[in-house]
Amino acid sequence: MSAPARTALVSTAGHCEVACSFCFRADRARGFLTIATYTRALSRLKETGVEGVCLTGGEPTHHPELRQLVRLALQFGMTVSMVTSARSEAEVTALAEVGHLLTNVTVSADSQGAMALGRTTRTAASAVATLDAVDTPSKVLHLTYWDVEGEEATQLAGLVAGKGIEVQLSPVLLSEDALRRDGRSIQDTLRQRARDTASLGQHLRLSNGYRSYLDDLRRMQLTKEENHPCRSATLYVSAKGEVRHCPYGTSEISVHAPRTEIRAFLDAPATDRVVPDCAAICRPASRDCAA
Repeated sequence: MSAPARTALVSTAGHCEVACSFCFRADRARGFLTIATYTRALSRLKETGVEGVCLTGGEPTHHPELRQLVRLALQFGMTVSMVTSARSEAEVTALAEVGHLLTNVTVSADSQGAMALGRTTRTAASAVATLDAVDTPSKVLHLTYWDVEGEEATQLAGLVAGKGIEVQLSPVLLSEDALRRDGRSIQDTLRQRARDTASLGQHLRLSNGYRSYLDDLRRMQLTKEENHPCRSATLYVSAKGEVRHCPYGTSEISVHAPRTEIRAFLDAPATDRVVPDCAAICRPASRDCAA
């Protein structure tokens, strides 16, 4: 049996206005996480030993009661972090208002190639501007990348230099449908990833952990072998209040179920298998590179 989970990823909404084509989100539905469901989730998570939550989305800064979400978790004695794409004045203001209550803020960005692919405008420069506006001890720039040139990697290193901002990297993972639609193969994406890794590696010091993750990702995409069981130490709570061992898990239980049933579900070994999408979300939290 895996070790008890100490953190939980909480979806604050089932929808997102950014809606990039390579999104990692496991759920897509309308509506925000209600305070009643969230409070129930915090209570049940606390009982099982969870010590911290990470608010994700959709976009957390769009939640009409964001400050209440943060304060409720703190009242349960939990730490709170956030993953956001905040760029607009309203979004950054909402984030800044709770920034001092958070232990970590991760702002998502896309490389130029990824922006063209996903039709987004989440530049690395605007992500750093958002991080500069937030008073939070730990700050992370998460870059989803595709087709990275050397000059862009140099600019990325310059953006974070001396700011105390960590960088986390995720290569674009195209679905089989997207590959067929664009006339690409898995081998095409692997060749592009190798070029991107070489380009990033010339201007950033990629960690051994990140290179190991890329090796695992390549193996998962190339082989038909059954991947190893999920061993994530992070639970997932959907905006509807469904608890899973993994965001992409096939088994779940509602936070409104009896305590004994929730405990039995969480104590049982996870039956989910690791796939590329969840590997991107649940890989160990560590610095992927240094400028």
